Amino acid sequence: MSPPPALPDTAVCEQARLSRDARFDGLFFTAVRTTGIYCRPVCPAPAPKAANVVYYPNAAAAEAAGFRPCLRCRPELAPSDGHWHRGDDIVARALALIEQGALNEAPLADLAQRLHIGERQLRRLFVERLGAAPVGVHGTRRLLFAKQLLTETALPITGVALAAGFNSVRRFNAVFQDAYRMPPRDLRKAPRESTGDALTLRLGYRPPYDLPAMLDFLRGRALPGIEVVDETAYTRVIGDADAPGWLRVDAWPGTRGDAAPAALRLQLHGCPPSRLQDAVQRVRRMFDLDADPGTIAAHLGHDARLAPLLRKRPGLRLPSGWDGFEIAVRAVIGQQVSVAAARTLTVRLSQRFGTPLPETFAAQGFAHLFPTPEQLVDADFDGLGLIGSRIATIRGIAAALGDGRVDFDRARTLDDFVARWVALPGIGPWTAQYIALRALGHPDAFPAEDLVLQKTLPGDGARMTAKALHAHADAWRPWRGYAVFHLWREASASMPARTAPSTRPRARATRSPSP
Repeated sequence: MSPPPALPDTAVCEQARLSRDARFDGLFFTAVRTTGIYCRPVCPAPAPKAANVVYYPNAAAAEAAGFRPCLRCRPELAPSDGHWHRGDDIVARALALIEQGALNEAPLADLAQRLHIGERQLRRLFVERLGAAPVGVHGTRRLLFAKQLLTETALPITGVALAAGFNSVRRFNAVFQDAYRMPPRDLRKAPRESTGDALTLRLGYRPPYDLPAMLDFLRGRALPGIEVVDETAYTRVIGDADAPGWLRVDAWPGTRGDAAPAALRLQLHGCPPSRLQDAVQRVRRMFDLDADPGTIAAHLGHDARLAPLLRKRPGLRLPSGWDGFEIAVRAVIGQQVSVAAARTLTVRLSQRFGTPLPETFAAQGFAHLFPTPEQLVDADFDGLGLIGSRIATIRGIAAALGDGRVDFDRARTLDDFVARWVALPGIGPWTAQYIALRALGHPDAFPAEDLVLQKTLPGDGARMTAKALHAHADAWRPWRGYAVFHLWREASASMPARTAPSTRPRARATRSPSP
């Protein structure tokens, strides 16, 4: 994946700033020399003189130059630049690890080692492409997250510090004061009413966004007792046996007759501060909030078969899963069976082995957690309806996750990830690519062995071979995953209602023989 321009042309930035063009929100930031503040291009404040403006590709670059975020347009709410949040590029993988907290306690050298690159080279790549060093990107990210928590929630400052990755409130106060020239408490000019263990956060995205299609896909695969999906929201249990909680995701509502912002509303219940960043990043990945649909459509739209599908569903995103192991188990159970049959079998498994939840969760429709690898590695699957080879594969995955043969490490390239997974008995290319698509949200994952893809792409009733499909899809890189979901959605929509619900394509798998 070749790097995109770090910053739009100055004339483009100037026009977008003056017109407050939402298409450029998050693609650059406007810094004003006379005030020392940087803003989003959609900031409602009066436009400063062009002579006083400096443009930066991201918030970290602006802060590295000594500017502080605007309190009015709130840069922490800007949609992410999708170029750098996905895929196999070194900067993209490094950003994914930083978002997971890789630099919270470990030094930059450890991050570079995980990426198999020198520390100096990693720093150079960040400065060249993002305008800030990795440590600066990390620092800006956690301070902006803290700023959002301070602005939108009643979480105590000690909790905000912990959620943002600071082990010391004193250190948090000092860093915040130094960067933003105000103590954290000053962002709370008016006391906020506590809502118990509930937190509500706004998660921005770059429109268009097809939330109904996302919920439609998730609803067809929802596991009773763990997930509840209706026409407007996704709800699920999160956490572990020691600290269970739950979340709800829906569209951010408009206020006072105004149109709703381009954002989802995330409500978290019972999520400890130390897990807030992880929960937010999981939801962002699960709902594919960091994608740039314009860039993806411009690339895939060159294909005559995909162009009308992109026009029909411009806001279609990649629906990932909350937990990698859960997706892997679902993928194995779903080999060569329909979505409905796979869900039935997965529900039986989760009901038998998942840790029961307290009665207080029943009101939300939750009964248990999804089983962990430790719970399934030696579990008795008799009576669930799973064939022996599937049972062996699930146990094998649980064991391999335990000893490190496979993982969901965002530092890995797609090829490395797939190679590790297909080395396990019972895991073929389809399953490995499907796991990459739905567990990692990898934008270029491509299960070419999928029967639906092979039949849907030609569009004339013919069926392509996996080899021919691979060859045709090479021009779709690095966004093949989006093509997959457009084709699956098209196949699902064309199925008669009596044979298949609109929520699913019938994806099939070709398994590799067990070694």
